[in-house]
Amino acid sequence: MPDQATVDNRNILQRYQDYRTRRFLKYEQNWATSLPRWRTRRRRRSLVLAVALSFLVMATTAVLCAVGFKTAALLWLPACALFFPAWIALQIASGRQGDAPEAALDEFEIAQRNSARSIGLTLTQYLMLIPIAYLLIGSIHGLGPGEDVAYAGALMVLTVLLIGGCSPAMILAWVRPDPVAED
Repeated sequence: MPDQATVDNRNILQRYQDYRTRRFLKYEQNWATSLPRWRTRRRRRSLVLAVALSFLVMATTAVLCAVGFKTAALLWLPACALFFPAWIALQIASGRQGDAPEAALDEFEIAQRNSARSIGLTLTQYLMLIPIAYLLIGSIHGLGPGEDVAYAGALMVLTVLLIGGCSPAMILAWVRPDPVAED
């Protein structure tokens, strides 16, 4: 027989999952009619490309900072100016399927979401080796002043975490077919 703490933990987790599902369905209903023209596969793919382009600018900024261009950090601002609206529009247009709770999805959607999340985690783990190597080598061999190495490393880590965190939604937005038109 399970002890009381185990039962309470399951209840807490189940209550939290129920809350997440209710909140997700509420917001899904609120945003269901937003950006109707952006819900096609072609438009979602253009949003995915815009988010990917912002990641490219972020990564380039991190590399430029790593090689010593002090003013390169200003490139982070246009990257964010592109990322935030594109990411918000992508989340709305794709129905936030990348982070949807299990109870809000059918079996096929759960399988797709879990596969995309697995790819996102793998991508994060492999890409994270780049800033780790840079920080290790930079701190051992003194590639520049300590704050330059730390700043460039932080930009690299932030970029990799954003790529990994956003990739499930990007993958799902890219592969999902156009929604079926309702009469």
